[in-house]
Amino acid sequence: MLTEKQVLRAPRKDYMNEAQLEFFRQRLRDLREETITRIDRIRGELSEEHRECDELDRASTEEETRLKVREVSRASKLLPKIEEALCRIDDGSYGYCADSGEPIGTERLLLRPTAEYGTAAKAQREGIEHTHRDHDVDA
Repeated sequence: MLTEKQVLRAPRKDYMNEAQLEFFRQRLRDLREETITRIDRIRGELSEEHRECDELDRASTEEETRLKVREVSRASKLLPKIEEALCRIDDGSYGYCADSGEPIGTERLLLRPTAEYGTAAKAQREGIEHTHRDHDVDA
C-alpha cells in the first residue's frame, strides 16, 4: 500500500492508477469508520442525563449540547459524501472534476478525499451559491 508521500511524489502519468485508487479507497473507508465512531460517541454523550441546578451550569450544558448536535449533523452529512466518493472509485471517475473532467489533484484529495470538483470549479460553484444566497436575502 502506498504512503501519503508516495502518492504526492508519483509522476503525473500515474495519476489515479490502481495503487493510488486503493490508497484513497482505504483512506475513505478509514474516514467512514472514524466518522461513525465519532457520531456514536457524541450521541452517547448526548444521551447521558445532565441535571444542572445552577442557571449558569444549565446554560453552559445547553451550549455544549448545541455544539455536539451540530457536530453530529455535520458528520452525518459527510457519510453520504464518503459513499459517493467510494462509488466514484468503482466507476473510474474518482479524482477527476465532475464539471471539467480535469484531475482534481492528489494534494486536494489528501486534504479532502471526498472532493468532487477541482479548486477552480469549486470556487466558481461557491461564488454562484453566494450570489444566489445574496439575491435570496434581497428578495
